[in-house]
Amino acid sequence: MSSIEDLSSKSAAEIGRALAARRGGAQELAELCLDRIAAQASPVFLKATAERAMTEARGADARLAAGRPLSPLDGVPVAWKDLIDMAGETTTAGSAVMASAAPASRDARVVHNLTAVGMVNLGRLNMTEFAYSGLGLNPHHGTPVNPRGTGEPRVPGGSSSGSGVAVASGMSPCAIGTDTGGSVRVPAAFNGITGYMSSQGLVPKDGVFPLSATLDTVGPLGRSVEDCALIAAAMLGRDIVTPKPMEVSALRLYVPETIVLDDLEPEIAAAFEVAVEALARAGAQIERGPFAPFAKMTALSASHGSIAAAEAYLVHRELVDGPQVSRIDERVVDRIMPGKQMLAHDLLSLQNGRAALQRETADLLDGRMLIMPTVAHVAPRIAPLEADKALFHKVNLKTLRNTMIGNLLNLPGVAMPCGSGEDDMPVSLLLSSIGGDDKRLLRAVSSVERIIA
Repeated sequence: MSSIEDLSSKSAAEIGRALAARRGGAQELAELCLDRIAAQASPVFLKATAERAMTEARGADARLAAGRPLSPLDGVPVAWKDLIDMAGETTTAGSAVMASAAPASRDARVVHNLTAVGMVNLGRLNMTEFAYSGLGLNPHHGTPVNPRGTGEPRVPGGSSSGSGVAVASGMSPCAIGTDTGGSVRVPAAFNGITGYMSSQGLVPKDGVFPLSATLDTVGPLGRSVEDCALIAAAMLGRDIVTPKPMEVSALRLYVPETIVLDDLEPEIAAAFEVAVEALARAGAQIERGPFAPFAKMTALSASHGSIAAAEAYLVHRELVDGPQVSRIDERVVDRIMPGKQMLAHDLLSLQNGRAALQRETADLLDGRMLIMPTVAHVAPRIAPLEADKALFHKVNLKTLRNTMIGNLLNLPGVAMPCGSGEDDMPVSLLLSSIGGDDKRLLRAVSSVERIIA
């Protein structure tokens, strides 16, 4: 393996440190990533922005040679989910319907902020159409294949499908996705990498095509907790500092035994327990028990419907009620249309109920953090899901079950690898805290990562 190939396998934070020490060049690394993108075996990138990337890489090399890096991430490549605006590029949100839309006139705020710290923009990543699925299938562009599978192709996770596969397959050391019901954390889980969903309203969404204005968040996928923390700070325009790991004895973790542990694949349950036991042996305080807000939020949704569906219908009503509906993935249409039937009473009941349950959650946790499996199963095979729409919807709902509760209750969370399951596919652990507690969460997961890695 060449030195640049070895460098490309490192985390974004490690790459940044190596570039600053002149143990590799940003241009050489960008060229390697672009070569891998050009040779992609499945549709991970919808478009490489090669000219922009090389211009930015040359600028990074000049700064690094002069000893004046813009940040610890100067020269590090990054790629973007195709619902985040890049100047001069068309944002299609993974849809054929939007392929002829006018190019964006400016970068989204988060793109601007990462560019300002010297990151090198590789291009636009495949995704579930309109970001509305946890599995990652796309009938228009094709589905990125999970690189961790060795047999029949498996799903990448969605909706940030290309983001997860790009990092796991070595096309980019990090990528940016969005998370409305699990769309950062699920691809991270299925591909064996790390993904961070921030508190709602924390990361700016200017220039990000919406699914649900209430629930949407923008977040990084990378190869370590440090990657996610540094990139999130950069997206916020804050000082880029590696979080100091929390003392293990200060970790107070609660395993909720309501809903999220139901019907786990045996290997998922076993890997989760191994991780929890390792944390306990290291000195973390572990408690277990029922967690009523999860049951109440699930019952509220069953009674009144989906905030995401209501807001997605608002965004897409002209398309799904018009002649172009036949050009949209029917599985996505199936998920949008229930929003049309919801009453104002339903939406207000959901909004008021979730606000009350967020307060109840904070009171019950009392400083503790939640720890659970990210997904109840490993990445499923693509072919059966393509062939059977009813099976698709059933598996999709189970895939999003644990993560979706976090969006509804505004529980920022980090998904990280914690072992392997069926056919050596990745298993993931999710650590979550209450809304606004992101700094403490990132310190906690930095400590957890060291123990379970």
